[in-house]
Amino acid sequence: MKRHLLASLIIVITLQSGSASEEGVLRPFERGSWQKLLHDHAGRPTLVHFWGVTCGPCKVELPQLGQFMKDHPAIDVVTISADLVPNLPEATRSMLARAGLSSAENWLFNDGFADRLRFEIDPAWQGDIPRTMLVARDGSITTIEGSAEIADLQRWSDAQATAIH
Repeated sequence: MKRHLLASLIIVITLQSGSASEEGVLRPFERGSWQKLLHDHAGRPTLVHFWGVTCGPCKVELPQLGQFMKDHPAIDVVTISADLVPNLPEATRSMLARAGLSSAENWLFNDGFADRLRFEIDPAWQGDIPRTMLVARDGSITTIEGSAEIADLQRWSDAQATAIH
C-alpha cells in the first residue's frame, strides 16, 4: 500500500511539474537544439534573441524586448544566452527576470563547442551579440546584427499579423 501511495505521489508531482510554467527555466542549448526550436515554433512568428550577460548593449536591449513580448502576445519570444563566459545560469536568470523575460522560452549555450552551435544556426555567424532572428510564419528568417530597433520589430510584427488575414 505504501509503495502504491508513493508511486501515485511521484506521478502527481511529475505531472504537475511538467504542466507548470517553465518560468525561470534555462533550457540547455546544444547540438540539434536549433532545429528543435524551429520545429516547435513552425507556423508561428518567433523572435529569437541571442545575447549574453557580459554584453553591454544586451543589458539595454533586454528590457525593451521584455516590453515587446508583453505588448505582442501573438509573437513567440525566445532568448538564447550565447555568451562565451561559461555557465552563468544565475546571472542569466537574474537578468532575464529584471528584463521581464522570465516567462519567455529561455535557452543557455550548453556545449563547449560554441562555434559548432553558431555554425548550426547560421554558418556565417561569427559570434557577435546581440543578434536577433525573426522567424516568420512561413519559416523565412530575417537576421538583425547588433541591437534591434523596436520600430523594426513592430513593423515585422505588424506584417506577421496581416499575413494571417
